[in-house]
Amino acid sequence: MKAKYIDGNVRAVCPGCGGALSTFEYRRSLGEYGSVVQNLAAGRHLYILMSCGGCGRGGLATIYDLAGRQLDGTLVDFYPAAVDRATLPPAVPPELTGDFREAELCASVGAWRGASALLRSVLEKTLMANGYVKGPLAARIDEAAADGVITAARQKRAHEEIRVLGNDVLHDEWRGVTGDEYDASHLYTQRILEDLYDSRSEVEQVLKKAGRLKAS
Repeated sequence: MKAKYIDGNVRAVCPGCGGALSTFEYRRSLGEYGSVVQNLAAGRHLYILMSCGGCGRGGLATIYDLAGRQLDGTLVDFYPAAVDRATLPPAVPPELTGDFREAELCASVGAWRGASALLRSVLEKTLMANGYVKGPLAARIDEAAADGVITAARQKRAHEEIRVLGNDVLHDEWRGVTGDEYDASHLYTQRILEDLYDSRSEVEQVLKKAGRLKAS
């Protein structure tokens, strides 16, 4: 979850609370160093010290304030950056989990391009691990849908939210990737891992019947 600025406080995941969602509060009691103002050509940046309401851990919010009203500002950046981790089935192989977690680590510091490229890698390696080893990635996604291990809706999302975005990063001219684009790719990569590994024994039977995996 991305940090949000609400009524002068920041709602964010707190590493000190074990990754729980918490409210970082603006504490005037922090004294004269509680905030610093940087005047810009238009508006200003406020650097505000905050404290987690749960564990007391400190935080630093950068607020863009156009109209001179702090509560109406926009959150530019927040520290500490916390890794927002999705739940994965225990049966997901370690190498897939490793790439997925590294994508989340990249996302925690706003490295959306690197994170998106890693998620594409997870998709491709997941398909390979399940017997889809020939042809371009697009064809392998379609084959998995044809075999019934992912739905038609998931097939569409795999193309649009994961493969195309990853290809933009890896093969096309540079462009910025947004947090919302990463979020969609992250969500549907997780869903595909769930499709293939949550009820693993049933999926393996389908894959064996389709000739993707050898029968034991």
